[in-house]
Amino acid sequence: MSQISISDCKKRLFEILKTQAFLKGDFTLSSGKKSNYYLDARLVTLSAEGAFLCGKLIYDLVRDKNPTAIGGPTLGADPMVGAVGTVSFLDKTPVKTFIIRKEPKGHGKGKMVEGPELKSADRIVIIDDVATTGKAFIHSIDALAQDGLKPVVCACIIDRQDGAKEALAAKGVELRSLFTATEFLKD
Repeated sequence: MSQISISDCKKRLFEILKTQAFLKGDFTLSSGKKSNYYLDARLVTLSAEGAFLCGKLIYDLVRDKNPTAIGGPTLGADPMVGAVGTVSFLDKTPVKTFIIRKEPKGHGKGKMVEGPELKSADRIVIIDDVATTGKAFIHSIDALAQDGLKPVVCACIIDRQDGAKEALAAKGVELRSLFTATEFLKD
């Protein structure tokens, strides 16, 4: 696997997020709240370098939980899921990867969770790009619960510090993040 240190990867990811994904202006967030800044992490996670850095760092962030399955809500988690899966394979500890739909598929098996079958013995990690109120994480936790599954941890690139950590704690799940919004707001 690449010899780039975790510290160097984190510095580089912060740099490209700050220059390419941190926007100032008037925005309405998915939560409906207004904000004077927006973190569009997909501008980074959908790039080759950003995907690699996110995959390596998110996998390192949750490695202590010995994950066997990592996935998250479409669309924010989509590029990250593939990246984390690739990193886990290169690390010789491959994980199952999955995506959680916004609503059940209207045909076929009507599944909410796409990917290999997850089992109760799996150590599931839910990932997403940005956490605000935790709505997408809670949707994912609830979708997994329909199949009798519960994540061991949730992780994101950026926690906007707007209630997600507390909302997930109320569900009995820890939220970990690589960065917080406060770090991007420093000038």
